[in-house]
Amino acid sequence: MPARRDPILVIQCAALGHDFLLRENAGDEIEGLRFRPVRSVFPAVTCAVQASFRTGEPPAGHGMVGNGFYSREFARAFFWEQSSALVGGPRIWDAFRASGGTVGVLFWQQCLGADSDVLLSPAPIHKHHGGMIQDCFSRPAGLYGELVKKVGRPFNLAHYWGPRASVKASSWIVEATVEVMRAPAPDLLLTYLPHLDYELQRSGPDSKSAARTFGELKALLGRLLSSARERGYKVIVFGDYPIVPVERAVHPNRALLEAGLMSVRDIRGMAYPDLYTSRAFAVVDHQIAHVILRDEGDAAEVTGVLGKLPGVARVLDADGKRELRIEHPRSGDLVLVAVPDAWFAYPWWRDRKSAPDYATHVDIHNKPGYDPCELFWGRWPLSVSTDASRIRGSHGLAADDPTATWATDLDLGDDPGSIVGLSRALKRLLDEGGRA
Repeated sequence: MPARRDPILVIQCAALGHDFLLRENAGDEIEGLRFRPVRSVFPAVTCAVQASFRTGEPPAGHGMVGNGFYSREFARAFFWEQSSALVGGPRIWDAFRASGGTVGVLFWQQCLGADSDVLLSPAPIHKHHGGMIQDCFSRPAGLYGELVKKVGRPFNLAHYWGPRASVKASSWIVEATVEVMRAPAPDLLLTYLPHLDYELQRSGPDSKSAARTFGELKALLGRLLSSARERGYKVIVFGDYPIVPVERAVHPNRALLEAGLMSVRDIRGMAYPDLYTSRAFAVVDHQIAHVILRDEGDAAEVTGVLGKLPGVARVLDADGKRELRIEHPRSGDLVLVAVPDAWFAYPWWRDRKSAPDYATHVDIHNKPGYDPCELFWGRWPLSVSTDASRIRGSHGLAADDPTATWATDLDLGDDPGSIVGLSRALKRLLDEGGRA
């Protein structure tokens, strides 16, 4: 049996790009860790990156082709679903656990039902007549209740997403992570700091607000790293993708509707998508969009309509999807890639009166696409904005140059080059150093 190694803490910092870090930090070191550039995956969005890190495979291998995907069987888009079974393939820690190592996963997407020893993830209960009971799923079952007592407050989902999303979400996760490192103290612990992403989408990566928010992130990293060292943990810190400044939203579904390729249903004057009869529609996700075709014979016509939209850089066919390692059955028949200063918005309507009811609400499961407008308040109480022009930052593009970032105090050998390479380097270390 291999000799036991020090426990390892993995910290994922949403939207921490390497160039952004260098500019805001005036150097490449934080708390003695030297950050280096690393390539992300395509698409460079949360669920795809996290799944790649857990499996050491690109989206073509594990199937998380974005933060959501279209199910042909259900004829609907599914976004932010949390079942671990959605991520295909073995996890990088399987052999490590089989040799006696313990693993904890805190606040990573698609982790419910995961084969890990410690687990913590938001799992609210939606009430029959509206409203929500906030709660977190945990393993062991009583862990969340214990953490609420130790942290001094429950986790507030409104701080995790929506107009009130803020550093408060990351602060709670940091304190919970500190407590988990004390007990049950898994040998490998993965945690997630999300709040930089919110502000960079709202105000852009070059704003004063972005600089302030980075300062908050740096302070939270200091707290985590200090506690990790006290508990004997080695660390890996990585930023999953950079946020780039954007100036315009692209509306592929409007173009498809106006070309007669997308269908809608009139429900009390509101235009709801008819995904059963639409010849084509786009499931948008930041700077990419999966285009679903009812008949593959429409590919040339749809490409002609969408390819000429200002803000569309590429329309990927089967060859393009293979090139970017997203050739999975969940991918769209075509995949749109935006130019760097544009992002894809899901609305198909132009008249606000035609907007579906969910357009003015935080509704991450019913909207057939990611909606960053949910980060802003709307025109009347308890509504969110529908003004796509307010978005100043986005992400998701593939980059030949390494634009994400990472740091560690472990000896991982050669520079991993990519987040997939970083994951595989960690797997090799785990396989070599299971518990005695």
